[in-house]
Amino acid sequence: IPGQKVVLITGCSSGIGLRMAVMLANDEQKRYHVIATMRDLKRKDKLVEAAGDAYGKTLSLAVLDVCSDESVKQCINGIKDRHVDILINNAGIGLVGPLESIPIEEMKKVFETNFFGVIRMIKEVMPDMKKRRGGHIIVVSSVMGLQGVVFNDVYAASKFAMEGFCESLAVQLLNLSMIEPGPVHTEFEAKMIQDVRQKEYPGTDPETVNYFKNVYLPSSVDIFEALGQTPDDIAKCTKKVIEANSPRFRNMTNPLYTPIVALKYADETGGLSVHAFYHMLFNLGPLMHISMTAMKYLTFGCLRSRTISPN
Repeated sequence: IPGQKVVLITGCSSGIGLRMAVMLANDEQKRYHVIATMRDLKRKDKLVEAAGDAYGKTLSLAVLDVCSDESVKQCINGIKDRHVDILINNAGIGLVGPLESIPIEEMKKVFETNFFGVIRMIKEVMPDMKKRRGGHIIVVSSVMGLQGVVFNDVYAASKFAMEGFCESLAVQLLNLSMIEPGPVHTEFEAKMIQDVRQKEYPGTDPETVNYFKNVYLPSSVDIFEALGQTPDDIAKCTKKVIEANSPRFRNMTNPLYTPIVALKYADETGGLSVHAFYHMLFNLGPLMHISMTAMKYLTFGCLRSRTISPN
């Protein structure tokens, strides 16, 4: 339909990508034609069901593996005139656990998806956007791209890499936005925590395994319950960014996370945030959920203005 913007979203089989695809495809003014992509179309059922009548009208599906140059090229070549108005880089994978037990191969997979996957997509659509002097690139990053979190070393590194890449590229593109969610309730998260509980951690000393399994994991479940947003919240924030007259570059979605990131900038030596996290994990483990509840009430209105809130 003339005037409709073509939106390509990666990683749409579940979670945030699925909700973004459904929300934009069901836009009341039908402003978007969404191309929802996933590695394996056998996993399309949840998306098709959630999309309802929009499926086949304002929502179409395509196969795309962000880890393959060939797949990326084929997908973009399959779009009329290779024309993408809005690219939403959402596909990502997590990795959590004691560093000593994680094979380098697994770390490379995280970078292949979270970092190089995004770069592949941007390289494929950017030349056309530059020629047309139009288009918007959105990258779903994470607050872990702004502040590292214990036992998430490699995942945080992949998101930090993305932040640095986009910060540099934004200077010549200007139409680049980062979405930075904190904890989000998804099947992905629940399943990961369950898997991690049952795993053995060869090569890691018992004390670290104990802290990981019996202090970090329960408190991270508390954090998710106290601070977590839904995939719909993230989709709403993203829609706001797309529809803004001059979209911001950085968009944290969760005001409850602002004090954590603020610690980092309050002390340029880095000591404040490192020690705060150390005490939270090693000294306050059992008190974590009490401090989480307190944090919910301590985030003042001024902090909310620094984030893009879903409501």
